[in-house]
Amino acid sequence: MTKHGLFIGKFYPPHRGHHSVIRTAAAQCEQVTVLVMAAAVETLSLDDRVGWLQAEHAADENVRVAGIRCDAPMDVTDHNVWAAQVAAMRAGVRAAGAPPGVDVVFSNDNYGSELAEWFDARHIRTARDGFNSTAIRQDLAAHWDWLAPATRAGLTTRVVVLGAESTGTTTVSTLLARHYAQRWPSTELVPEYGRDYTSLKWARHPGLPLDELTWTAEDFDTVAAEQARLEEAAAAGSPILICDTDAFATAIWERRYLGEAARTGQPWTRVAPRAVYLLTDHVGVPWHDDGMREGDLAVREEMTGWFADALTAAGHSWVLLTGSLDDRVDVAVRTVDALLQHRMTFGEPLSGPGFVPDFPR
Repeated sequence: MTKHGLFIGKFYPPHRGHHSVIRTAAAQCEQVTVLVMAAAVETLSLDDRVGWLQAEHAADENVRVAGIRCDAPMDVTDHNVWAAQVAAMRAGVRAAGAPPGVDVVFSNDNYGSELAEWFDARHIRTARDGFNSTAIRQDLAAHWDWLAPATRAGLTTRVVVLGAESTGTTTVSTLLARHYAQRWPSTELVPEYGRDYTSLKWARHPGLPLDELTWTAEDFDTVAAEQARLEEAAAAGSPILICDTDAFATAIWERRYLGEAARTGQPWTRVAPRAVYLLTDHVGVPWHDDGMREGDLAVREEMTGWFADALTAAGHSWVLLTGSLDDRVDVAVRTVDALLQHRMTFGEPLSGPGFVPDFPR
């Protein structure tokens, strides 16, 4: 086998074609270094791209993924630009702890053979397979299936609906999920696990009134962990993910039930990036006791304030939903549509003379 193979690209974003090349290289080389090169003008972070590649190739023990920021111009006709680019590449390979020499460079770009020469390596031109990052950037939703699960989970627009008891969080989140499922049938709704957990806990104490159940910190740890697991399991479904509450909200419920004994700074409150939180206001929503609720208007009002303050303190974007149900859904859709447009738009990567875009970008 070849000792050390190198595959360099922007992976903006990584897709199935990239993963195929990496696995092909891994089958031919004792060690493969995948180097992600990101520029400031690009709108996907270097850390995200590296993380998505690492997640997809975690089982490929001879594959090492690393990244480096590089804002040198792109011009394959200029020797000095080549020198600047290759210096960054070599530094990135060294920082990754990869073997010092490169035996083969994998590339599907026209300049791949010249790149290999800079490394005194052999060039293996990879087969074209129809996948390319440019098409994904131009229409993410249409090419969603070209992405590996970790990349889809990272790119999905996560929308969380939360609020106090009997303020319509489940109704709003259900209607939102139905709305976007008309565009993307694979859109999923992550249900509220806390309600199921309460039902199970209550069933273990037959005859005990609901408001006399004893709650512990461990109960909320369990709820938060399962809520987060359910979210991640659904995250790769479509370009948008609707959540009926999340782990972050669990801390507010802990405060509601444990009072002064409630903790702060629980690690599970540090959730994956959300596009927005939609907070359902208690005003104008009649209290409805469905047999699984305990509280009153005063508690709901207090909790609405807790949610608003906690979201603000954590730096999250949130929008208060007020008015009728139709009004709330309307504001929610208008908010989310704008965020979807923003999150599904990519900044153009660096380009230059002699550079022909292809899938390593």
